[in-house]
Amino acid sequence: MPHLHIDYCGTLDAHSDMQQLCARLARTLVQMEDDGGHAIFPLNGTRVLAYPAPHHAVADGAPDKVFVYLNLRITAGRSAALVERVGRTLLAQVDAHFAPLSGKLPVRVTLHIDEGHPIYEGKWASA
Repeated sequence: MPHLHIDYCGTLDAHSDMQQLCARLARTLVQMEDDGGHAIFPLNGTRVLAYPAPHHAVADGAPDKVFVYLNLRITAGRSAALVERVGRTLLAQVDAHFAPLSGKLPVRVTLHIDEGHPIYEGKWASA
């Protein structure tokens, strides 16, 4: 952990490099440190995955609006202030990524951070 899943309108691919956003957010997560200078998240456990939605509807029916939904799953044990700092930092990176679209394409972004204890966690690796 952490695992960051991004769902977004597939039409956004014509306007933005989502692979670049994934790399930027992964780098951000592994570079974050707590107040003691220790990494908040492990390098090997950090994942950022983006999924374009080929079919979507925005509730107000506006066809030109696009959405980006980010859901960060983390294990419990970090302070609320630290989790909030992670959220603000990620949103700042998302804002910087989509800044070139400002005034051209209405992008709506939501970030949720969920934490919890897994009921089961199995791991396997080939190397």
